[in-house]
Amino acid sequence: MTDIAQPHDRFVKALLSDPGRAGSLLRERLPQEISGLLSPEPPILVEGSFVDEELRSHLTDRLFQAKTITSRTAFLYVLIEHKSFPDRRVGWQIVKYTVAWWKQWEREHPEWEMLPPIIPFVFYHGASEWRIPDEFLSLVDAEKGWKPWLLNLRYLVLDLGNIDDRVLSKDPRLKAWLLAVKYASRKNHQLQIQELLVEALLDIPEDLYVIIRYLVETFECYDEQTVREIIRQVRPEEEEQMMSQFAQDIIAKEKPDWLQRGRQEGRQEGRQEGRQEGRQEGRQEGRQEEAATILLKLIRRKFGQIPDGTTDKVKSAELELIEKWSDNFVFANTLDDVFAS
Repeated sequence: MTDIAQPHDRFVKALLSDPGRAGSLLRERLPQEISGLLSPEPPILVEGSFVDEELRSHLTDRLFQAKTITSRTAFLYVLIEHKSFPDRRVGWQIVKYTVAWWKQWEREHPEWEMLPPIIPFVFYHGASEWRIPDEFLSLVDAEKGWKPWLLNLRYLVLDLGNIDDRVLSKDPRLKAWLLAVKYASRKNHQLQIQELLVEALLDIPEDLYVIIRYLVETFECYDEQTVREIIRQVRPEEEEQMMSQFAQDIIAKEKPDWLQRGRQEGRQEGRQEGRQEGRQEGRQEGRQEEAATILLKLIRRKFGQIPDGTTDKVKSAELELIEKWSDNFVFANTLDDVFAS
Protein backbone atom coordinates (compact mmCIF):
# COMPACT_ATOMS: atom_id res chain seq x y z
CA MET A 1 0.00 0.00 0.00
CA THR A 2 1.39 3.44 -0.89
CA ASP A 3 2.05 6.12 1.70
CA ILE A 4 -0.55 8.36 0.03
CA ALA A 5 -3.34 5.81 0.34
CA GLN A 6 -2.45 4.59 3.82
CA PRO A 7 -4.08 7.43 5.83
CA HIS A 8 -7.26 7.21 3.72
CA ASP A 9 -7.35 3.44 4.09
CA ARG A 10 -6.91 3.58 7.87
CA PHE A 11 -9.42 6.40 8.33
CA VAL A 12 -12.24 4.97 6.21
CA LYS A 13 -11.75 1.54 7.77
CA ALA A 14 -12.12 3.17 11.19
CA LEU A 15 -15.23 5.02 10.02
CA LEU A 16 -16.84 1.76 8.87
CA SER A 17 -15.56 -0.41 11.72
CA ASP A 18 -18.08 1.10 14.13
CA PRO A 19 -21.44 -0.72 13.65
CA GLY A 20 -23.46 2.38 14.52
CA ARG A 21 -21.70 4.63 12.01
CA ALA A 22 -21.68 1.96 9.31
CA GLY A 23 -25.36 1.21 9.86
CA SER A 24 -26.31 4.89 9.60
CA LEU A 25 -24.27 5.41 6.44
CA LEU A 26 -25.76 2.39 4.69
CA ARG A 27 -29.35 3.15 5.73
CA GLU A 28 -29.06 6.75 4.57
CA ARG A 29 -27.47 5.97 1.21
CA LEU A 30 -28.96 2.64 0.13
CA PRO A 31 -32.17 2.84 -1.95
CA GLN A 32 -35.37 2.80 0.08
CA GLU A 33 -36.42 -0.56 -1.39
CA ILE A 34 -33.30 -2.05 0.21
CA SER A 35 -32.87 -0.04 3.43
CA GLY A 36 -36.58 -0.21 4.21
CA LEU A 37 -36.40 -4.00 4.45
CA LEU A 38 -33.36 -4.14 6.74
CA SER A 39 -33.96 -4.95 10.41
CA PRO A 40 -33.14 -2.18 12.92
CA GLU A 41 -30.11 -4.02 14.37
CA PRO A 42 -26.68 -2.63 13.40
CA PRO A 43 -24.86 -4.65 10.72
CA ILE A 44 -22.10 -7.01 11.80
CA LEU A 45 -18.64 -6.45 10.33
CA VAL A 46 -17.26 -9.59 8.67
CA GLU A 47 -13.48 -9.82 8.97
CA GLY A 48 -11.30 -10.21 5.89
CA SER A 49 -10.75 -8.57 2.53
CA PHE A 50 -11.17 -9.66 -1.08
CA VAL A 51 -9.19 -6.84 -2.71
CA ASP A 52 -6.29 -8.06 -4.86
CA GLU A 53 -2.87 -7.35 -3.37
CA GLU A 54 -1.78 -5.17 -6.29
CA LEU A 55 -4.88 -2.96 -5.98
CA ARG A 56 -4.66 -2.24 -2.25
CA SER A 57 -2.86 1.05 -2.88
CA HIS A 58 -6.21 2.58 -3.83
CA LEU A 59 -8.98 0.08 -2.93
CA THR A 60 -10.30 -0.97 0.47
CA ASP A 61 -13.31 -3.11 1.24
CA ARG A 62 -15.68 -3.85 4.09
CA LEU A 63 -18.29 -6.62 4.25
CA PHE A 64 -21.29 -6.46 6.60
CA GLN A 65 -23.81 -9.09 7.53
CA ALA A 66 -27.35 -7.81 8.12
CA LYS A 67 -30.80 -9.21 8.73
CA THR A 68 -33.97 -8.26 6.90
CA ILE A 69 -37.33 -7.69 8.58
CA THR A 70 -38.31 -11.17 7.38
CA SER A 71 -35.24 -12.70 9.13
CA ARG A 72 -33.30 -13.36 5.92
CA THR A 73 -29.52 -12.94 5.92
CA ALA A 74 -28.09 -10.33 3.57
CA PHE A 75 -24.58 -9.03 2.97
CA LEU A 76 -23.66 -5.42 2.24
CA TYR A 77 -20.32 -5.16 0.43
CA VAL A 78 -18.61 -1.75 0.50
CA LEU A 79 -15.71 -1.11 -1.90
CA ILE A 80 -13.84 2.12 -1.13
CA GLU A 81 -12.04 3.91 -3.97
CA HIS A 82 -9.21 6.15 -2.68
CA LYS A 83 -7.96 7.51 -6.01
CA SER A 84 -8.70 11.13 -6.89
CA PHE A 85 -10.38 9.87 -10.06
CA PRO A 86 -12.59 6.75 -10.37
CA ASP A 87 -11.30 3.47 -11.76
CA ARG A 88 -13.43 2.52 -14.77
CA ARG A 89 -12.79 -1.18 -14.03
CA VAL A 90 -14.47 -1.08 -10.63
CA GLY A 91 -17.41 -3.08 -12.03
CA TRP A 92 -15.05 -5.95 -12.79
CA GLN A 93 -13.67 -5.80 -9.23
CA ILE A 94 -17.22 -5.90 -7.85
CA VAL A 95 -18.06 -9.03 -9.86
CA LYS A 96 -14.85 -10.82 -8.84
CA TYR A 97 -15.23 -10.06 -5.13
CA THR A 98 -18.94 -10.96 -5.10
CA VAL A 99 -18.23 -14.34 -6.66
CA ALA A 100 -15.28 -14.84 -4.27
CA TRP A 101 -17.57 -14.32 -1.28
CA TRP A 102 -20.20 -16.70 -2.65
CA LYS A 103 -17.49 -19.33 -3.14
CA GLN A 104 -16.44 -18.84 0.47
CA TRP A 105 -20.07 -19.15 1.56
CA GLU A 106 -20.35 -22.40 -0.41
CA ARG A 107 -17.31 -23.85 1.37
CA GLU A 108 -18.74 -22.93 4.77
CA HIS A 109 -22.28 -24.09 3.91
CA PRO A 110 -21.87 -27.15 1.65
CA GLU A 111 -25.55 -28.07 2.06
CA TRP A 112 -26.82 -24.67 0.90
CA GLU A 113 -30.01 -24.41 -1.12
CA MET A 114 -30.22 -20.63 -1.64
CA LEU A 115 -27.38 -18.11 -1.72
CA PRO A 116 -27.63 -14.96 0.42
CA PRO A 117 -27.93 -11.66 -1.47
CA ILE A 118 -24.92 -9.37 -1.67
CA ILE A 119 -25.54 -5.65 -2.24
CA PRO A 120 -22.45 -3.94 -3.77
CA PHE A 121 -21.85 -0.36 -2.63
CA VAL A 122 -18.98 1.84 -3.89
CA PHE A 123 -17.75 4.57 -1.51
CA TYR A 124 -15.87 7.25 -3.47
CA HIS A 125 -14.25 10.43 -2.10
CA GLY A 126 -12.01 11.47 -4.98
CA ALA A 127 -11.71 15.01 -6.34
CA SER A 128 -13.22 14.34 -9.79
CA GLU A 129 -16.87 13.46 -10.32
CA TRP A 130 -17.87 9.81 -10.71
CA ARG A 131 -19.13 9.41 -14.31
CA ILE A 132 -18.71 5.66 -14.80
CA PRO A 133 -21.84 3.58 -15.51
CA ASP A 134 -22.99 1.65 -12.43
CA GLU A 135 -23.11 -1.79 -14.00
CA PHE A 136 -20.65 -4.48 -15.00
CA LEU A 137 -21.90 -4.82 -18.61
CA SER A 138 -20.55 -1.37 -19.43
CA LEU A 139 -17.17 -3.13 -19.58
CA VAL A 140 -18.32 -5.89 -21.96
CA ASP A 141 -17.98 -5.41 -25.71
CA ALA A 142 -21.12 -7.19 -26.96
CA GLU A 143 -23.98 -6.63 -29.37
CA LYS A 144 -26.81 -4.56 -27.90
CA GLY A 145 -29.40 -7.29 -28.32
CA TRP A 146 -27.33 -9.74 -26.30
CA LYS A 147 -27.65 -7.93 -22.98
CA PRO A 148 -30.57 -10.00 -21.56
CA TRP A 149 -28.47 -13.17 -21.89
CA LEU A 150 -25.22 -11.82 -20.44
CA LEU A 151 -24.05 -11.75 -16.83
CA ASN A 152 -24.57 -8.32 -15.31
CA LEU A 153 -24.30 -6.78 -11.87
CA ARG A 154 -25.35 -3.29 -10.86
CA TYR A 155 -23.77 -1.47 -7.93
CA LEU A 156 -24.56 1.63 -5.91
CA VAL A 157 -22.17 4.59 -5.86
CA LEU A 158 -21.78 7.11 -3.04
CA ASP A 159 -19.85 10.04 -4.53
CA LEU A 160 -19.25 12.39 -1.57
CA GLY A 161 -18.35 15.24 -3.92
CA ASN A 162 -21.94 15.37 -5.22
CA ILE A 163 -23.50 15.75 -1.75
CA ASP A 164 -23.95 19.12 -0.07
CA ASP A 165 -21.85 19.44 3.08
CA ARG A 166 -24.87 20.17 5.28
CA VAL A 167 -26.67 16.99 4.26
CA LEU A 168 -23.78 14.52 4.25
CA SER A 169 -25.54 12.74 7.09
CA LYS A 170 -28.29 13.28 9.64
CA ASP A 171 -26.33 11.22 12.15
CA PRO A 172 -24.03 13.40 14.31
CA ARG A 173 -21.68 10.42 14.64
CA LEU A 174 -21.00 10.58 10.89
CA LYS A 175 -20.86 14.23 9.81
CA ALA A 176 -17.31 15.07 10.92
CA TRP A 177 -15.93 11.81 9.52
CA LEU A 178 -17.54 12.34 6.11
CA LEU A 179 -16.47 16.00 5.96
CA ALA A 180 -12.87 15.04 6.67
CA VAL A 181 -12.71 12.27 4.07
CA LYS A 182 -14.57 14.35 1.46
CA TYR A 183 -12.12 17.27 1.62
CA ALA A 184 -8.89 15.30 1.99
CA SER A 185 -8.63 15.37 -1.83
CA ARG A 186 -9.99 18.91 -2.24
CA LYS A 187 -7.06 21.07 -1.21
CA ASN A 188 -8.49 24.38 -2.47
CA HIS A 189 -11.57 24.10 -0.26
CA GLN A 190 -10.14 22.76 3.00
CA LEU A 191 -9.94 26.12 4.78
CA GLN A 192 -13.54 26.93 3.86
CA ILE A 193 -14.95 24.06 5.91
CA GLN A 194 -13.02 24.73 9.14
CA GLU A 195 -16.02 26.23 10.93
CA LEU A 196 -18.37 23.48 9.74
CA LEU A 197 -15.84 20.85 10.78
CA VAL A 198 -15.56 22.29 14.29
CA GLU A 199 -19.35 22.36 14.55
CA ALA A 200 -19.50 18.67 13.64
CA LEU A 201 -16.62 17.73 15.96
CA LEU A 202 -18.40 19.33 18.93
CA ASP A 203 -21.03 16.58 18.57
CA ILE A 204 -18.39 13.82 18.85
CA PRO A 205 -15.44 15.16 20.93
CA GLU A 206 -14.49 11.57 21.76
CA ASP A 207 -13.45 11.09 18.10
CA LEU A 208 -11.33 14.24 17.98
CA TYR A 209 -7.92 12.55 18.12
CA VAL A 210 -8.59 10.15 15.23
CA ILE A 211 -10.07 12.84 13.00
CA ILE A 212 -7.42 15.48 13.75
CA ARG A 213 -4.69 12.92 13.08
CA TYR A 214 -6.22 12.33 9.66
CA LEU A 215 -6.34 16.09 9.00
CA VAL A 216 -2.66 16.43 9.91
CA GLU A 217 -1.80 13.62 7.50
CA THR A 218 -3.95 14.71 4.54
CA PHE A 219 -5.08 18.36 4.75
CA GLU A 220 -2.22 20.23 3.09
CA CYS A 221 -3.80 23.64 3.76
CA TYR A 222 -3.99 23.11 7.53
CA ASP A 223 -0.90 24.47 9.25
CA GLU A 224 -0.02 24.26 12.94
CA GLN A 225 -2.12 27.29 13.85
CA THR A 226 -5.21 25.89 12.11
CA VAL A 227 -4.90 22.50 13.79
CA ARG A 228 -4.41 24.11 17.19
CA GLU A 229 -7.46 26.35 16.68
CA ILE A 230 -9.66 23.34 15.96
CA ILE A 231 -8.44 21.46 19.03
CA ARG A 232 -8.92 24.55 21.26
CA GLN A 233 -12.53 24.90 20.14
CA VAL A 234 -13.36 21.26 20.87
CA ARG A 235 -11.04 20.10 23.68
CA PRO A 236 -8.71 22.98 24.67
CA GLU A 237 -7.27 21.12 27.66
CA GLU A 238 -5.68 18.53 25.36
CA GLU A 239 -4.02 20.81 22.82
CA GLU A 240 -0.38 20.29 23.86
CA GLN A 241 -0.71 16.57 24.45
CA MET A 242 -2.31 16.00 21.07
CA MET A 243 0.24 18.09 19.19
CA SER A 244 3.09 16.21 20.85
CA GLN A 245 1.46 12.87 20.10
CA PHE A 246 1.03 13.75 16.43
CA ALA A 247 4.71 14.71 16.22
CA GLN A 248 5.86 11.31 17.44
CA ASP A 249 3.13 9.06 16.00
CA ILE A 250 2.58 10.15 12.41
CA ILE A 251 4.65 7.82 10.30
CA ALA A 252 4.10 9.25 6.79
CA LYS A 253 7.39 9.85 4.98
CA GLU A 254 6.59 13.51 4.31
CA LYS A 255 5.34 15.20 7.47
CA PRO A 256 4.25 18.87 7.40
CA ASP A 257 7.20 21.19 8.10
CA TRP A 258 5.49 22.57 11.19
CA LEU A 259 5.04 19.06 12.58
CA GLN A 260 8.70 18.31 11.96
CA ARG A 261 9.63 21.51 13.80
CA GLY A 262 7.33 20.65 16.65
CA ARG A 263 9.02 17.30 16.98
CA GLN A 264 12.50 18.82 16.81
CA GLU A 265 11.62 21.43 19.44
CA GLY A 266 10.50 18.65 21.76
CA ARG A 267 7.19 19.92 23.12
CA GLN A 268 6.81 17.10 25.61
CA GLU A 269 8.57 17.16 28.97
CA GLY A 270 10.35 13.87 28.55
CA ARG A 271 11.98 15.01 25.31
CA GLN A 272 13.00 18.32 26.90
CA GLU A 273 14.59 16.59 29.88
CA GLY A 274 16.33 14.09 27.65
CA ARG A 275 17.80 16.83 25.46
CA GLN A 276 18.92 18.91 28.44
CA GLU A 277 20.60 15.96 30.10
CA GLY A 278 21.93 14.56 26.83
CA ARG A 279 20.49 11.16 27.53
CA GLN A 280 18.46 9.09 25.08
CA GLU A 281 16.82 7.38 28.06
CA GLY A 282 15.21 10.63 29.17
CA ARG A 283 13.67 11.26 25.76
CA GLN A 284 12.38 7.72 25.52
CA GLU A 285 10.82 7.84 28.99
CA GLY A 286 9.04 11.09 28.21
CA ARG A 287 7.62 9.77 24.95
CA GLN A 288 6.52 6.54 26.63
CA GLU A 289 4.82 8.36 29.51
CA GLU A 290 2.89 10.74 27.29
CA ALA A 291 1.87 8.06 24.82
CA ALA A 292 0.55 5.96 27.72
CA THR A 293 -1.40 8.91 29.16
CA ILE A 294 -3.09 9.72 25.87
CA LEU A 295 -3.96 6.08 25.14
CA LEU A 296 -5.54 5.65 28.58
CA LYS A 297 -7.63 8.80 28.07
CA LEU A 298 -8.87 7.56 24.72
CA ILE A 299 -9.75 4.17 26.19
CA ARG A 300 -11.62 5.77 29.09
CA ARG A 301 -13.70 7.96 26.76
CA LYS A 302 -14.62 5.18 24.39
CA PHE A 303 -15.11 2.23 26.75
CA GLY A 304 -15.80 3.89 30.11
CA GLN A 305 -14.22 2.61 33.32
CA ILE A 306 -10.78 1.10 32.80
CA PRO A 307 -10.54 -2.44 34.26
CA ASP A 308 -8.14 -3.17 37.11
CA GLY A 309 -4.65 -3.80 35.87
CA THR A 310 -5.09 -2.10 32.48
CA THR A 311 -3.60 1.22 33.65
CA ASP A 312 -0.47 -0.49 35.01
CA LYS A 313 -0.24 -2.61 31.87
CA VAL A 314 -0.17 0.47 29.62
CA LYS A 315 2.12 2.58 31.81
CA SER A 316 4.68 -0.20 32.12
CA ALA A 317 4.70 -1.14 28.42
CA GLU A 318 7.45 -0.23 25.98
CA LEU A 319 6.81 2.75 23.69
CA GLU A 320 6.70 0.57 20.56
CA LEU A 321 3.95 -1.57 22.09
CA ILE A 322 1.93 1.46 23.20
CA GLU A 323 2.11 2.85 19.66
CA LYS A 324 0.87 -0.49 18.34
CA TRP A 325 -2.09 -0.38 20.78
CA SER A 326 -2.81 3.23 19.72
CA ASP A 327 -3.07 2.10 16.09
CA ASN A 328 -5.35 -0.76 17.18
CA PHE A 329 -7.56 1.74 19.01
CA VAL A 330 -8.53 3.40 15.72
CA PHE A 331 -10.36 0.22 14.62
CA ALA A 332 -11.26 -1.22 18.03
CA ASN A 333 -14.87 -2.08 18.85
CA THR A 334 -13.95 -3.61 22.22
CA LEU A 335 -11.17 -3.19 24.77
CA ASP A 336 -9.79 -6.60 23.77
CA ASP A 337 -9.37 -5.28 20.21
CA VAL A 338 -7.04 -2.55 21.50
CA PHE A 339 -4.64 -5.06 23.04
CA ALA A 340 -4.88 -7.69 20.31
CA SER A 341 -1.52 -8.82 18.99
